[in-house]
Amino acid sequence: MQSMTGVGAGKAARDGWEVTAELKTVNHRFLDVNLRLPRNLAFLEPGTRERLSAGLTRGHVEVYLNVANTESGSREVNTDLTLAAAYAKAAADIRKATGIREDFGIRDLMAMEGVVTLTEREMDQELVSALCGEALDQALAQVNRTRSREGAHLKEDLKIHLDLAAELRAQILTRAPEVVADYKSRLEGRLAQLGASGIDPQRLAQEVALMADRCAIDEELARLDSHIRQMTRYLESEGPAGKKMDFLIQEMNREANTIGSKASDAQIAQLVVNLKSEIEKMREQIQNVE
Repeated sequence: MQSMTGVGAGKAARDGWEVTAELKTVNHRFLDVNLRLPRNLAFLEPGTRERLSAGLTRGHVEVYLNVANTESGSREVNTDLTLAAAYAKAAADIRKATGIREDFGIRDLMAMEGVVTLTEREMDQELVSALCGEALDQALAQVNRTRSREGAHLKEDLKIHLDLAAELRAQILTRAPEVVADYKSRLEGRLAQLGASGIDPQRLAQEVALMADRCAIDEELARLDSHIRQMTRYLESEGPAGKKMDFLIQEMNREANTIGSKASDAQIAQLVVNLKSEIEKMREQIQNVE
């Protein structure tokens, strides 16, 4: 079992180019990749999304990619002296026409658009794409290790709550037959208090049978037991099971609600409250299972 929460980083460098990749994943219903790249790195997007889709099935993924040219002398500063002279002449003309004596120095001139430009060696897209794949593979490996560790903790916690839910179901199963017997005893007691005599046993049995039919929860308890067993199997499964477990927990909650509404018994009602509490705790945890 894996969590959807994880972090990872990777780096690959060769022939004067270096690519670093950082990944951060959190829970999400589907695989949602958030990748923002500058225009000059847009060619990395298709391969990055394909690699992440192959390595992850669910979760919101924040992706950070950085490409650096590490080769010395790969950057060159160029100056447009003609343009610089034109800016200087324009400044002198303005000073002469307005009488403003404000200084206009070399630093100001270099800051003017187009006077100084920085050029870098042309990017080798094929090499950078390969390096990006290597860095992403390293980051994905780290992400999956952290997700596995977190998944182990989730599994332990879910197992505790699932065992408690199974115990509460067993207590409800034990109490259910007693509800009908208690009803029959109370009905006989009330009739005796009213001084009723010559009670028709068949009529009394019919009333008890009707009540037993209204509060029968055998089917719900059987389905709840099946859901608990299935959830246990999902906990032990190797592949992604989060969506299946999410659906199953909804079914468990539905059975618990039906039991609570049909049982007509204070003890069962309290057991159902406790059962729903355990189901809710599992539901919260399952939201982060891949």
